[in-house]
Amino acid sequence: MKRRELEKRLRHAGCYLKREGGSHSLWINPRTGVVEAVPRHAEVKEPLAWKILKSLGAS
Repeated sequence: MKRRELEKRLRHAGCYLKREGGSHSLWINPRTGVVEAVPRHAEVKEPLAWKILKSLGAS
């Protein structure tokens, strides 16, 4: 899955970017308080993308 598509889905679910790290971006779901690291690659492997979406309640 493209990183842009993943970020679009996260934003649509109400998540926002908390901060940028060295090689990852930290996204947070304000309703649940869950924070998840999203790698800054152009392409995120499908299983990892779905795990991130599920963890942040955006699936």
